[in-house]
Amino acid sequence: MKKESNRSILLGAAFLMATSAIGPGFLTQTTTFTQTLAASFGFVILISIIIDIGAQMNIWRIIAVSEKRAQEIANLVLPGLGYFLAVLIVMGGLAFNIGNIGGAGLGTNVLFGVSPEMGALFSGIVAVGIFLVKEAGKLMDRFTQILGFLMIGLTIFVMFQSQPPIGEAITRTFIPETIDILAIVTLVGGTVGGYITFAGGHRLLDAGLKGKENLGEVTKSSISAIGIASIMRIFLFLATFGIVAQGLQIDPSNPPASVFQLAAGNIGYKIFGVVMWSAAVTSVVGAAYTSVSFIKTFSPIFEKYEKWLIVSFIVISTTVFVIVGQPVTILILVGSVNGLILPISLGVMLIGAHKAKIVGDYKHPIWMTVFGIIIVIMMSYMGGYTLINGIPKLFS
Repeated sequence: MKKESNRSILLGAAFLMATSAIGPGFLTQTTTFTQTLAASFGFVILISIIIDIGAQMNIWRIIAVSEKRAQEIANLVLPGLGYFLAVLIVMGGLAFNIGNIGGAGLGTNVLFGVSPEMGALFSGIVAVGIFLVKEAGKLMDRFTQILGFLMIGLTIFVMFQSQPPIGEAITRTFIPETIDILAIVTLVGGTVGGYITFAGGHRLLDAGLKGKENLGEVTKSSISAIGIASIMRIFLFLATFGIVAQGLQIDPSNPPASVFQLAAGNIGYKIFGVVMWSAAVTSVVGAAYTSVSFIKTFSPIFEKYEKWLIVSFIVISTTVFVIVGQPVTILILVGSVNGLILPISLGVMLIGAHKAKIVGDYKHPIWMTVFGIIIVIMMSYMGGYTLINGIPKLFS
């Protein structure tokens, strides 16, 4: 029975992380970059998957073995660093969540014709409801799993409808015509940047799945999470590439909706509504849960009122969206900024992995450390390059 329970927790953590990554920004970034890079976007996906796995394996493993959350590890590496990291994560999580709520509003608008603001309010209430029930953790796990499977299944259907040139996509994945650094940083930021990679790691801690004896399972779960997000990314890329290859015009004001509609007509458009709402509302849940997990250890009061902090986080995100709104450019920008947070958070975790006061007598594998250091250097360089050259182009 315990083994079955562990499997359920590990799968829940994997889906929480994956569905946190698969939000409105994920859908928008994937379709926008496929439009500009065509088949060569496959190479961007391949590189980002390799970076994602290296980052996530390291982070989840170090959290599990230390039995501490990321901010606690950071404070032990350097006093005060945990607070700095928490501020970065919570600010990024809040920015992402405003976009997530906006995406949920857009999904209900497509499905039922209600205004995006009304849809956002309805979706905020659904997300709040999950955290108000007694078994919130189990309900969150099940909710993200069901909607995760639904999103992937519907996207596969649309991919078949768009009939992409698979051979060209495979060729350009390994021999790209163009390499876009902004796209790589944005994809990595949108998959394991900011709060996202910690969603599953902190969920495992809360569920009591930690320690050296569970490292094998934790590592498998971390790779599964990247696998789930990557499957969705690949099928969405292929669906979009099918439309691009046919020379059809994608609407820049809502690229993913346009792809689904062009591929499968009105049914495709309604499917987009389901996918967008599912992607958005699961990301709202993941962002709120993880952002609060970064501050709840700083005070017993935060720990005591964790549920209400999560609810407040969702209410604030919803209110800001209803008042301000959220354009496509900002969703891409937030992914890029989250990519800049990754080298800081991963660097801190790698230092923590080699301090006995944090991990005890555990020895972090050398190859994982080297893999992690390469990612920190790459993401620092690419993130800096993007900050100077790529991001200003979004506003030109």
